[in-house]
Order: sequence, then C-alpha cells, then structure tokens
Amino acid sequence: MTVWLVRRVAAAAATVFAVVTLTFFLVHAAPGTPFLPGSERPADPAVVEGLRRQFGLDRPLPVQYARYLAGLATGNLGMSFTLRRPVADAIAEAVPNTLVLAAAALVIDLGLGLVLGLYLATHARRAGDIALGGALLLLQSVPTFWLGLVLLLVFGQWLSWFPVGGVTDPVVYPALTWTGKAADRLWHLALPALTLGLVAAAGTARFQRAALLEVLGQPFVRAARAKGLPERRLVLVHALRNALLPLITLFGLSFPFLLTGAVLIETIFAWPGMGKLAADAVFLRDYPLVTAVALVASVMVVLGSLIADLLYAAADPRIRLRDS
Repeated sequence: MTVWLVRRVAAAAATVFAVVTLTFFLVHAAPGTPFLPGSERPADPAVVEGLRRQFGLDRPLPVQYARYLAGLATGNLGMSFTLRRPVADAIAEAVPNTLVLAAAALVIDLGLGLVLGLYLATHARRAGDIALGGALLLLQSVPTFWLGLVLLLVFGQWLSWFPVGGVTDPVVYPALTWTGKAADRLWHLALPALTLGLVAAAGTARFQRAALLEVLGQPFVRAARAKGLPERRLVLVHALRNALLPLITLFGLSFPFLLTGAVLIETIFAWPGMGKLAADAVFLRDYPLVTAVALVASVMVVLGSLIADLLYAAADPRIRLRDS
C-alpha cells in the first residue's frame, strides 16, 4: 500500500510540475505585451521599459523561469502586474468561491446523475428510457457557456427569479441574519451551479445506466430474482451497490470538467473565482497570475484524481495489489 501511494503522489507531483512549466513558457510566448493600456492610450516606452525591469521581464526567459521556480520553492507566487498585490493573496480570495461553485455543481452532477441513471436502467428500452436518454444526450452536447447564457437570460433577465451575477447582494447582505445570508448566497449560487452540474449530470446518468445494466445481467442478480427477491430491493440494495464503483472514477474525472467549465461560467455570472481571475489575467498578460492559477488548478485536478484512486483502492484492494 505504501509503495502504491508513493507512486501515485510522485506521479501527481510530476504532473503539476509539467503543467506549471508548460504554462510558464506558453504565456510568455503568446502574442501581446504586459503594461500596455490599450491602443487608444499609447504608453510611454520609458515607463513600460521601467516596469519590465522592475518585474524582471528584461531577463532571458530561462533566467526568469529559474527565478520563478526558486520563488515557488519558498511559497512565493510573485506579484501581479495588474492587481499590484501578491498573487497568493488574490488566489486565496478566489479559491474558496471556486471550490463552493465546484462542490455545488458536483452534488448536482453525481446526485441527479445517479437518480436519472437508476431510472434509465430500470426502464431500459422502454419509452421513458428512449425519451429521457435522447434528452440527456442533447443536454450533454450543449456547450456549457451557451447553457449558462440561456439560463441567465430566461431565469435572470426575463423572469427575474435569480440574480444575474455576483456572490451576494451588496446592498442587503450586510443587514441580513445568518440564515438570510446563507439563503442569499444559495440564491446567487443556483444558476452557475446548475449550469455546470446539469451538463455533467447528463453524462453521469448515461454512464451509470450502462454500469447498472451490466450488473443487472450478472448471474448473482438472476439467482436473487429467481429466489423471489423483490425487484426494488434487488435493484437498490444488491445491484446498485455493485454499480456504484464506476461513480468513484467519475468523481475524479469531474474535477477537470468543473474547473475548465468554471472559467467561462464565472465570467458569465460575474462569479469572483479562479476562472474569472484567470480569464482577466490572460487578457491583461498578467504572467504570474496566469501561471499561479494553472498551478492551483492542476493541484486541484491531481488531488481529485488521487482521492478517486484512494477510494477505488479502498473499494477494490485488487487494484493496489496489482500496482504494488
């Protein structure tokens, strides 16, 4: 078990290092230059050159990379060009909002996907399975940002059921009780979480349907059915328990989808998380901020994958014995 865990942690660390290295060189090679305010307001070349020297951008790229790694080893993520503050402080403010959004979307994804997958499997090849399966396939094919715009337009703009952006209402939130503050946060969270969760739940439902149908065809299920075990108990207790193992894999795979989808969703709904922070940093050529967001995102992704591996190994000891 120890050797298996060490291998997984080493692979995760190597993945994070590769992502950071690739991001560092790609953002520096991308077109555009930091510190330029825009075409309508030309910048003083002397000022731009002074800022480049201040942030070390006048050095050769390998030297900049070595300095970045040296700072990273001490926990220094650098100084943001645009925010004029340490990158670590900006990340620390954005990460909790992204984690809340991802957690809410993950609950919708796995919870709704499991229920719908159970329904599809127990009504396989019937009218309900065909109609709902087609609808889920259509939903899974919808781009996440397009669904977000539709939900924002319908439920935020036309019906005014939900706010169109932000984490809380800046006017009334300070005067609310703690229950009112929690309700206000959930109210603002609903649309972005549904946007991410619904698209993911469509894929989870189809995946869970296939897994449950495979288990329902196993000999032990047929034997239990032949002994007169009630169908509800057979499905919910015996078959579903064995079909939940692939859901652990989906748990690990959901993190990359939620984090990449959050970049556009947080921008659409003005949600102050890492996605919006990264999008703004890319447009403004804020190299330290872009690299730091990629670092934190990669850590989250490999951590989710590592947790999924641990859960899978705990559920099926043959996996860690095979890899040891």
